Amino acid sequence: MEKRYAFAEDSSMSESGTAVPMVSLEQLQKEWPLLRLRVEQLEAGNKTLEADLKALRSLLERVIEHRQRSHNELVLLLAGLVTKLPMNDVGGIVAKLVEHNTNVTQYLAALSKGSAEMDMPQPVVLRSLEESRRELLAAQQPLLEELLRLETPLEQDLLEALRQDPEQFFSPRMVRANRCFIKGQVARERVVRDFGQEVLGLFNDLTTDPKLNPRPKPEEIMLGFKSDFEALLQQQTTLPPAKREQLAALYQKVQRSRNAPETARAQRIAFQKLSFLLDLLHYYEHQNTESPDVIFAQRLPALIEQLVLTGPRNGLDKDLLAQAEEMLAHVVNPDHRQMIINNLGKTDPAARTLKFVLKLRTARLEEADAVIPEFIRHLVPGHKVPPASEVLPLLRHIPPATQALVIKGLITCERVRKDDAEEVGKQLSAELGLKNLVEEVKAEPALPPEIERQMAWSKIKDLIARRSDPATVAAAIRERLNSKYDTEEIRQSWLTLIDAEPLTFIRIFCQVPYRSDGRTDGIARPVLETYVTRLVHEKYAATYRKVVNSLRTLFAAKPDSPTLVNFVALVRWVSPEAADRLAHDIGMTVAAH
Repeated sequence: MEKRYAFAEDSSMSESGTAVPMVSLEQLQKEWPLLRLRVEQLEAGNKTLEADLKALRSLLERVIEHRQRSHNELVLLLAGLVTKLPMNDVGGIVAKLVEHNTNVTQYLAALSKGSAEMDMPQPVVLRSLEESRRELLAAQQPLLEELLRLETPLEQDLLEALRQDPEQFFSPRMVRANRCFIKGQVARERVVRDFGQEVLGLFNDLTTDPKLNPRPKPEEIMLGFKSDFEALLQQQTTLPPAKREQLAALYQKVQRSRNAPETARAQRIAFQKLSFLLDLLHYYEHQNTESPDVIFAQRLPALIEQLVLTGPRNGLDKDLLAQAEEMLAHVVNPDHRQMIINNLGKTDPAARTLKFVLKLRTARLEEADAVIPEFIRHLVPGHKVPPASEVLPLLRHIPPATQALVIKGLITCERVRKDDAEEVGKQLSAELGLKNLVEEVKAEPALPPEIERQMAWSKIKDLIARRSDPATVAAAIRERLNSKYDTEEIRQSWLTLIDAEPLTFIRIFCQVPYRSDGRTDGIARPVLETYVTRLVHEKYAATYRKVVNSLRTLFAAKPDSPTLVNFVALVRWVSPEAADRLAHDIGMTVAAH
């Protein structure tokens, strides 16, 4: 009893050391069932809460996972839609979408699992860019090997550096070396570095000019070998024999690159292909800073022209055309690829022929219908049908189905005599194995004037929709109005123009008066006068507001914009009152009369 009492006494002390009232055995036995029931209730409630928490966590994880998947799908859909827009920075926008999706995925994963499972499929445009980069890097290696094998005047260490770092192609030293290779010259800095100052007397300074360029930078001076270089080299006694041999070898390389047709042609082709690939790779690596207009409208079209038109200008080479298409296949965006083709032949008729051939080689039949009329106008610049011997080599480069369409277009061309066109059509059909084309054209029923008019203007609408050059669209409008000049045709031309975007309308309007030879078309003034009268009429107030807004934007960005100045000048040419109103609405200074 004493021991139990002592235990009870010890157990009656609280943690703080204060005494706790003792509970008797009878009271404990009486309250024990109630206490046990309450404990069981608490345990049951705890299990219920644990089950609810597990269910809530599972539901939260499912919601987060669904959110991740739906956000991934949304980003892929947006990336696909963005790539279809005619935008310059598609790659940058898609990259931002992917980065945003990555951040969202990581945050959502941190709420549940603490780590992100990056299993999102990559957008097609980014996959294409990565594949194109790999293909471009792989394709440049054989070209570098070929340039080394052909022993071009280019410095070997520069070509070797491109293997590891393609960006070296745009370094100042490489740019000067490329210019020297194209022109058959040698950089002064290379001569001084490799052979010393004493050999400068063997060269002519092609850069320094007493009036135009009296003090050029030393690294920018280009030298050309003197006509009696070999005799002067023999007289150079201060040059070591090894250096003399190297200088003589450089001279021979430059001469072969300029005067040996086959060697020079092979070197130029390899160089142009390498330049194309490296320019394209540079753009894909620096899309945020490089302008696509500079690359795809200026640099790459010139390289394609130099690649294909390296040989004689009496025809197109089938192998070079295939190589040009191989180069174009590396361009990811179809719009950029079409931009390159559209900008061929700005000044050279042969390059313009190349543009149409490339278009017809890749276009579907429904697309070829819009290209063929323009191609026919190029083949028939005057009123005389070209001989079959000139057209036949071009037709051999395009598919047979398109050949038939071109011949039919030539037969029905309104610029030439019908008998002459049919005779040339028969000759071309016989050479290409296309039978009964002339008979098919004759057997085709004549279309009602209204249907024929709708089809003609539908083709011009297609030209506008495909963002063709404004001069090309204006030429098509002039040709149609010259062949069918009446009130209904002018009305249809106006309706076709106002369906276009305001800036496109303005640019085409500015090109309507001017023919390809620089002269003003005879119908230009009455046609433009009709256009201006309709433009300022209240019936077309919506069109007028859109045009004024576009012109106001041009004026705010550049008050002396050629497009703005030409448009206002043409409006003043046909209606000074309309020009004054237009200038006032734009915010320009109204000329005093």
